[in-house]
Amino acid sequence: MSQIIEIKVPDIGDYKDVPVIEVLVKAGDKIDKEQSIVVLESDKATMDVPSSHAGVVKEVKVKVGDTLSEGSVVITLEEGAAATAPAVSAVSAPAAPATSAAPVNSGGAPIEVKVPDIGDYKDVPVIEVLVKAGDKVEKEQSIVVLESDKATMDVPSSHAGVVKEVKVKVGDNLSEGSVVVILDGVSSGASAPAVASLAVSAAPATKAVEPPIARAPAPPPISNAPPAADAAVSHASPSVRKFARELGVTIGQVKGSGPKGRITQEDVQAFVKAAMSGGGAGSSSAVASGGSLGGLNLIPWPKVDFTKFGEIERQPLNRIKKLTAANLGRNWVMIPAVTYHEDADITDLEAFRVLTNKENEKKGVKITMLGFLMKAAVAALKKYPEFNSSLDGDDLILKKYFNIGFAADTPTGLVVPVIKDADKKGIFELAKETSELAALAREGKLKPDQMQGASFTISSLGGIGGTYFSPIVNAPEVAILGVSKAAMKPVWDGKQFVPRLICPLSLSADHRVIDGALATRFNVYIAQLLADFRRASL
Repeated sequence: MSQIIEIKVPDIGDYKDVPVIEVLVKAGDKIDKEQSIVVLESDKATMDVPSSHAGVVKEVKVKVGDTLSEGSVVITLEEGAAATAPAVSAVSAPAAPATSAAPVNSGGAPIEVKVPDIGDYKDVPVIEVLVKAGDKVEKEQSIVVLESDKATMDVPSSHAGVVKEVKVKVGDNLSEGSVVVILDGVSSGASAPAVASLAVSAAPATKAVEPPIARAPAPPPISNAPPAADAAVSHASPSVRKFARELGVTIGQVKGSGPKGRITQEDVQAFVKAAMSGGGAGSSSAVASGGSLGGLNLIPWPKVDFTKFGEIERQPLNRIKKLTAANLGRNWVMIPAVTYHEDADITDLEAFRVLTNKENEKKGVKITMLGFLMKAAVAALKKYPEFNSSLDGDDLILKKYFNIGFAADTPTGLVVPVIKDADKKGIFELAKETSELAALAREGKLKPDQMQGASFTISSLGGIGGTYFSPIVNAPEVAILGVSKAAMKPVWDGKQFVPRLICPLSLSADHRVIDGALATRFNVYIAQLLADFRRASL
């Protein structure tokens, strides 16, 4: 007898209201236990939501763009097969075809989990170990992450069980056949009869068991066994989906070559290569808004053995720097940006700032030039609304809110906290909030919602130095204001040279939305506001 089960979002830590970026199932689909049903993405992570039961999807309760939290209902499921099938171990994996046994250890003897076939890659460094002794792992759960010069690869577990010993550490080099962990195998389930491709759970039929979301499910190990006849529809892991989005590729246009039609990183790379060579697969409809990749005709990245020329030291990039590199690389290639420079005379404004801090030193909050820059930016965004927009295909999204991001330098890399509703806050409030967010950034404690929703960004190097630079536009925004260190310079007033404090401004703008004349007017207006801040109240 079948029953209807609500499949909910399990415990996902401190994440709340995380947007749905992809729905992987539809009504009528037959799904396995732990099969991914939707993909969520915050500013820090992409997460698959797995199904806690096997069955047939009765109704999908969410759509792309919805925001979900722990306990949100994703789908309703008709659990027919699991009600009558014999119970097996609570740690289950998709059942093998009836002609072969599932790869579980019936006797509980230790199992060596090795690196599967990873192509031509050898001696690939371990950049992250995802399990430790005592952890319970499931078949196909990622256990370590490898990173070569060309790709990042998750190594999945070939069996389910409990980790007895981890044989590798960060920095070790692994190849096909290298032992990664030793498992105490699952002792139950050896005598369980083979069933259809729907996985069976030992959990009571009246209660949904909600497994935690894994970091990022990896492709299954290479196997010579044929796929089940009713295998799940083609899909890709979150890391592959994120890789595709960073290249501007619509994942649905890519044909998967992995087991059961799973899309791999190599499939995405092949798709992009076809697009760049003018192949049919690389049509403009397959590339995200922001421009086609076709016609670039890029040659391969040079592969150099630097040890031939002298001593070297290899330092792996941390996660923040790798994410930043991927985003900025995409933005640099996809956005035809032009940088415009302007000098702002902040002599009087700086004198006012110093005086105001002295008069209000008991408040414990010191105002910085960043607060004035934000207020000036808001005034300019109101005067020139094209700068407070985003390009969405052939449409321009004009925003009615004014959320200002600011680049914060941290020991682990660059992050961009966001001041929400900057137009509704005074200078002291902005100073307090930017100080608090910068402190959280340095401590690595920023929450996802504190880095979301910016409509314009300011990157200030004023505390470090420099004169002018070309900041990279932070997609999907259309402009970014760079600010360098102010310096005293002689300025001709019509009769003589007088010393004035000059602040260099560098505005980068997406030329598809903003032409040179408009960008220059915006920059000049910012400079006028900073020279005489009374204009900001007009």
